[in-house]
Amino acid sequence: MQLEKNYNPSAIEDKLYQKWLDHKYFHAEVDRSKKPFTIVIPPPNITGQLHMGHALDNTLQDILIRSKRMQGYNALWQPGTDHASIATEVKILEKLKEEGISKKDLGREAFLERAWDWKKEYGGRIISQLKKLGSSCDWDRERFTMDEGCNKAVEEVFVRLHEKGLIYKGARIINWCPVCKTSISDAEVEYEDQAGHFWHINYPVVGSDEMVEIATTRPETMLGDTAVAVHPEDERYQHLIGKKVLLPIVNKEIPVVADEYVDKEFGTGAVKITPAHDPNDFEVGKRHNLEQINIMNDDATINENGGKYAGMDRYEARKAIVEELDRLGLLVRIEDYNHNVGTHDRCKTTVEPLIKQQWFVKMEELAKPAVTALKKGDLKFVPERFDKTYLHWLENIRDWCISRQLWWGHRIPAYYCQDCGEIMVARKADAPKTCCKCGSHHIVQDEDTLDTWFSSALWPFSTLGWPDKTEDLDYFYPTNVLVTGYDIIFFWVIRMVFSGLEHMGEVPFDTVLIHGLVRDSQGRKMSKSLGNGIDPLEVIDKYGADALRFTLVTGNAPGNDMRFYWERVEASRNFANKVWNASRFMLMNFEQAEEAGISIDNVTLDDLTQADKWILSKANTLAKDVTANMDKYELGIAVQKLYDFIWEEFCDWYIEIVKPRLYNNEDTTKAAALWTLKTVLIQALKLLHPYMPFITEEIFCNVQEEEESIMISSWPEYREEWNFEADENAVETIKEAVRGIRNVRTGMNVPPSKKAKVIVVSESEAVRRIFEDGKVFFATLAHASDVLIQADKTGIEKDAVSAVIHQAVIYMPFAELVDIGEEKARLAKEEEKLHKEIARASGMLNNPNFVSKAPEAKIQAERDKLEKYTQMLKQVEERLEALNG
Repeated sequence: MQLEKNYNPSAIEDKLYQKWLDHKYFHAEVDRSKKPFTIVIPPPNITGQLHMGHALDNTLQDILIRSKRMQGYNALWQPGTDHASIATEVKILEKLKEEGISKKDLGREAFLERAWDWKKEYGGRIISQLKKLGSSCDWDRERFTMDEGCNKAVEEVFVRLHEKGLIYKGARIINWCPVCKTSISDAEVEYEDQAGHFWHINYPVVGSDEMVEIATTRPETMLGDTAVAVHPEDERYQHLIGKKVLLPIVNKEIPVVADEYVDKEFGTGAVKITPAHDPNDFEVGKRHNLEQINIMNDDATINENGGKYAGMDRYEARKAIVEELDRLGLLVRIEDYNHNVGTHDRCKTTVEPLIKQQWFVKMEELAKPAVTALKKGDLKFVPERFDKTYLHWLENIRDWCISRQLWWGHRIPAYYCQDCGEIMVARKADAPKTCCKCGSHHIVQDEDTLDTWFSSALWPFSTLGWPDKTEDLDYFYPTNVLVTGYDIIFFWVIRMVFSGLEHMGEVPFDTVLIHGLVRDSQGRKMSKSLGNGIDPLEVIDKYGADALRFTLVTGNAPGNDMRFYWERVEASRNFANKVWNASRFMLMNFEQAEEAGISIDNVTLDDLTQADKWILSKANTLAKDVTANMDKYELGIAVQKLYDFIWEEFCDWYIEIVKPRLYNNEDTTKAAALWTLKTVLIQALKLLHPYMPFITEEIFCNVQEEEESIMISSWPEYREEWNFEADENAVETIKEAVRGIRNVRTGMNVPPSKKAKVIVVSESEAVRRIFEDGKVFFATLAHASDVLIQADKTGIEKDAVSAVIHQAVIYMPFAELVDIGEEKARLAKEEEKLHKEIARASGMLNNPNFVSKAPEAKIQAERDKLEKYTQMLKQVEERLEALNG
């Protein structure tokens, strides 16, 4: 049993991960004797590559699942990947373009063959990267959103919702990408601040000389205007409500309507209404029964409804329309205006809101139970502030566009009669061969596929076998916690919640743990355009997965963004080295003890010293606190407590405390020290394991032989018999004294090698007893040549320096700490140096040229220096006076 001299993550991580896989430690089967704990992975895209967001998200999940596994739960972390309709099509189209082949020329079946081949070749890349991170998913259960089981679930949901009237085909406003030529979800629209313009245009009032001034950022859409709206309480326009204005260029009369949607304070207070090209205008149009006129083709050129502008690109038409308005004298002015513009996250094209025939899910009925679930407490967000985001979205929900003009994805199970136009929705097994209305045999399936989110909305139950009533589904559903970033609450979390309630009758998880983004050291979002992204695999190669994981969790608070610093990764690596070296120290001492015939087999709690009980009691409390923090998803707080305990209490204090006992084979408490070292180290390793799985496994398997893996060992629990409050207080008193002594010595520049007599004075018998019991290690830590413990100041020299602690004063003879002659000479040099610095700073501050011309910050810096040097000089003079006394 031994550890290599230096900790080398690359030498152990892959080896240990393979060991876990070979032993199937990640695998979970139904076991009614255990309580299940289930997490479903947010399925990464098969086009994806591990980034810092993935690393954080999966580290948090792994911490939770590993801790619950150790706590005796039947823990299942369900993995899988998402087919990522648009992203995958883009990849395949890029490849086809290189070969000079178009999608249309290839045909649907051949295209899908290419897609499956691409998935086979590249789809597992991110899974292998998650394994490098240490993710303990049940890979035997890996699923794919387009596998046979998920496809069956998707088809079943579509048919059921259609039968209930909750899925329909109709014309509504959708997000349209003119380059990809498909509708896209809200999740795929990125809003970016762009410099644009407000074009102020006069619309003549019919039958008068009056004009209504409107302002728009998209003049080209005026070709599809069907009204001008004003607020019903806006006194400026009361007389115009119900009248008509002449739509410029089109020369068509359109009504002036009153609607509360209009903001009286924004712009001119009068807005053009284009129901076919704006989601808000669409709703206004429905309220006022306005005509819907689509003026754009799928490629964002103007269609036949645009008159003489037909065939022009939208921006070309915009320029021509503005020129025409100017020529007609109707262009009032052009105002610079920065506004959010929606772009497609894949191709970066500006998204066009269009009214199109698509498939939609009616959301009002489905949203209500999802609202109730949160308000009743069946669902909770961590942190709670995201309740508002969730409720706001649900309470203002619009029908969900679920059809996509793509080939890669779940094909919509709708069939059309080519003769009479009848639409039939059916499961694949029941696909109609003849029209149910006219009997025609000319039946074709809908060409479109479903939004990727439609299949991932079913993920918590489709992965467990639904719609079949499987044992897995009965046992592992509902799942326990979902871990995800705050940026996809709307797009995925909400859809899973209402889908779970609709199809399973229960929420899919009881808790949603929200984390923030990982930003760069300057607080910027990581992106390709900024070139500030950091590859987690690069970090792992350099520092190891444990160091990356530890860095991502340290200081992490639910819902908050964090900054990535390489210095923090180095600090995490240093912490791993500290744990490694402490473990090697323990193993070496066990080896020497074994050679000396010393065994820990018969050590009992009664054999422990005050210091042993102190650290054991601390470790006992740590187990309780860390567990409580983790149960509240305060993973950052928990890991900070672990760090502080291991680095400071265990390594810096306890190991130093026990060294005199370990180096002395005659010490009758040596076995107790060894037992305590091993017991506390194993406790700490187990608590640390979810955060740093690799190093803890390697050490654990070398410091004990009873258990084969830390992964399946038992989680530390609080034990009342390990509660030694009095001993804790006693050692904390000694630590306080040591810190006081160290501060005094540091202030006097006393080297660690210099020993001096230490006298503890306390009227309290209990305090004196504490120092008597801890005399051996206190002397070592205090660099004491001798330790005297007494009730009064008898025999203490006048020049002795002191450190005050609660109920005691610690004295050290001054002459034993420093050579008085050398100290006087050193202080005299320091005094001379400070006089020069004070003269220099005073001279600058008394120089009118400097004070009048230098920046204020520079002047203030000199004032601060003068104040600091003056205080330092006073201290040096006082010390010299005392020495010369």
